[in-house]
Amino acid sequence: MSPRYRNGASPAGRVIAVVADVMALILGLWILMYLLDANRGNDLVRFVHDAARFLAGWSHDLFTFDAAWARVVCGYGLAAVVYLLAGHALAGRVHRH
Repeated sequence: MSPRYRNGASPAGRVIAVVADVMALILGLWILMYLLDANRGNDLVRFVHDAARFLAGWSHDLFTFDAAWARVVCGYGLAAVVYLLAGHALAGRVHRH
């Protein structure tokens, strides 16, 4: 049987999908921490916030809602969705070829 048609995803496709999932997880974790008013002085919260801000640098101030929570959810949530969709689409494409 040709290696192209073996079971399972290619290793590169799996890596791409896992990276996309981790990026979306970090963004989702920051949204949750923000909504639950996590202590920003905590090292873990600060690390997650810095990582999320880096990942969503292009979208975190994209929306101008009056409520700060809505800006965080939409800005960081949009980045998470884009990373998931683009990452898994790219992983699927790599898997097929």
